[in-house]
Amino acid sequence: MRIDKYLWCVRYYKTRNMVTEACKKNHVTVNGQVAKPSKEVFPTDKITFRKDQITQIITVLDIPENRVGAKLVDMYRKNETPAEAYEHLELLKLSKEHYRKNGTGRPTKKDRRDIDDFGNETKTDAEETE
Repeated sequence: MRIDKYLWCVRYYKTRNMVTEACKKNHVTVNGQVAKPSKEVFPTDKITFRKDQITQIITVLDIPENRVGAKLVDMYRKNETPAEAYEHLELLKLSKEHYRKNGTGRPTKKDRRDIDDFGNETKTDAEETE
């Protein structure tokens, strides 16, 4: 089965076109070699691809006939992505939420002063320690 169809069938990408674009950008490798969208995959192949700022590593266990349900995906692949990668993604999400909540609009003058003061405090603290 083609790599683009396989990654679409096991639900890592929403469309085959998205997989094709990832392959063209050299984000997908099979057994350590950069893969074109037409690259054939076989059981025991190791696929590495970058998606959502995580380098995913999966091993092909079996080839599906066509797109499978989310509950059946584990029959066709083994996820070998380290847990630290998922923890890093969670930290990224939390750091984005920490700065400013979505939907609160533009910063007010008071918010802007607080932001500017925060930037100046870190600089003065660093200067005092020297």
